[in-house]
Amino acid sequence: MTATEIAAHINTLAAFCGPRDLPALTPQAITSVTGNPQVDLLVLFGGSLLCGGDVLANAMRQNTAKHSMIVGGAGHTTESLRRAAQAACPGLVTGTLTEADIFSHYVARNYGLTVDLLEKQSTNCGNNVTFCLNLLHQKGIVPQSIIFMQDATMQRRMEAGFRKYLPHATLLNFATYQVAVRADGDQLVYEAPPAGMWPMQHYLTLLLGELPRLANNAQGYGPKGKGYIAPVNIPAAVQTAFTALRLQYPELIRSANPAFAGNGPVVTPAIAPTV
Repeated sequence: MTATEIAAHINTLAAFCGPRDLPALTPQAITSVTGNPQVDLLVLFGGSLLCGGDVLANAMRQNTAKHSMIVGGAGHTTESLRRAAQAACPGLVTGTLTEADIFSHYVARNYGLTVDLLEKQSTNCGNNVTFCLNLLHQKGIVPQSIIFMQDATMQRRMEAGFRKYLPHATLLNFATYQVAVRADGDQLVYEAPPAGMWPMQHYLTLLLGELPRLANNAQGYGPKGKGYIAPVNIPAAVQTAFTALRLQYPELIRSANPAFAGNGPVVTPAIAPTV
């Protein structure tokens, strides 16, 4: 496969894994989709690049949600986030901070904003969702509309996790960044990457780890497998792109880290939205 063909497959996979359901996080854009200028909940998940804090802050400044929340304890991306935050915020000691703490400090320091709720126990995409819902239940918040933001490689799976528990809510994706890859000779390079973008090999590892997780089969996370997420329809073009990349980079298929395993129970009867 040529580098140009590889780049095309990467971009197909990335577009599927990192959707945005709104052109921007503004009251006008939200109104065009929901009929209202605000959603009930705006939530950022800690697996994102540090630029997720900028996306959250800009949305908060425009009063796009009734409640704001950051979710994230410590998982497989936490050390990268700690290093990025320490570099961006001199004097901030991040060594033991959770992802939620880091992003909370970041938006307070850079934008003077305070996030309403912080969830600091979750360790993976599955319990990001369940612990988020449990905390909302504890606070008596019953969201009927949610905008959620995650790293672009994991956004689709986050939506499927929410959809399992909130099948009738309005769920709006907004991946924290969107980036394209192109060929530069025999090399792969980013076009206009966000600050702190993953090294290319790690980005590929994250992307290639998603399709097996999104699958609704015995090995996947859908109802026919582990049952962590609602079923996801994977288009043929996306499956083709994944298959080609898996053959090209078999060593980059990411397995789940058992150190961060576990979904956590959901005890949230009040969360179930009305139809």
